[in-house]
Amino acid sequence: MGTTTTGQQGVEFDGSGEGTAGAGAGAATGAAGGAAVRGGRPGPVGRALRSPIGWMLTGAVGVTLVSGLTANGPGPVPALGAAAAVAVYWLVMRRQAGRPVPEIARSGAWRAALHGGGVGLGFVLGSVLVIMACGGYSFSWAGKDVLSVVGSTVVVQIGASVSEELIFRGLALQALERLWGSRVALVVTSLFFGVAHLVVPAANGWSALAISLEAGGLLGAAFLWRRSIWFVTGLHFAWNTLEQLLGIPVSGHAPEGLFDVGVHGPAVLNGGAFGLETSLVPVLTALVLAAVMFVRARREGGIESRRRVGN
Repeated sequence: MGTTTTGQQGVEFDGSGEGTAGAGAGAATGAAGGAAVRGGRPGPVGRALRSPIGWMLTGAVGVTLVSGLTANGPGPVPALGAAAAVAVYWLVMRRQAGRPVPEIARSGAWRAALHGGGVGLGFVLGSVLVIMACGGYSFSWAGKDVLSVVGSTVVVQIGASVSEELIFRGLALQALERLWGSRVALVVTSLFFGVAHLVVPAANGWSALAISLEAGGLLGAAFLWRRSIWFVTGLHFAWNTLEQLLGIPVSGHAPEGLFDVGVHGPAVLNGGAFGLETSLVPVLTALVLAAVMFVRARREGGIESRRRVGN
């Protein structure tokens, strides 16, 4: 993966996830930190900001603001917003939390993203084929401009997948993990991920629970296993992109895809108006995959079971 730079004085990441921040952004962060320090020791505000909850909230607000300003922009703006969101994440983690960021290391980023993308494609394609075999889906070519649809879909989904993974897995899961351990962090972030999707069209209690079990559980377990934002982003990106190109609603949003999808039979099979995520087929498949990933993470020492001291 090439060097990621944002703005004239951006953040440059090296192969270990370390980097150098631009003078303007660094000065602003340093000033904020300095205001919370008295006599060389952090005061109450400084301790709060450097706590896991403090840097989680700061990072989440920063990434959300960047995503909100760029998500619906023209052309490559959503993808550029994703790069800016990574820069915000790096600044918060390095300057405020004072911790390394190997989860966004440049080294092996493309390989991790492609690996995650392969898992996402296999997961969605397998689920769709099972539903088709049961008579739940039928597809017909929509006759739209392929390059236009694919290009806009890819750009939008890059922005969405990067920002969501930075917030939920990079910030929330790791912050809560430092307080209560990996298991509690996985459960809490999965539930919150489902609740966050209650604001989308056609959402209800079942859709929130399905998203929690399926997306929250699978993406959270994938991060605990690989400890890579690029891996979970690749999985998330491939998942949403393939759904959109097939014309299947993505979390309640009706997409402009390459196909027109016919939905047949009960919603428990095809997901109904909300889309694939509320079908029992991918929910059960995701739970199996998440369990396998969690077991692998535990065997490889990736599960934190006790509270850490500090940030």
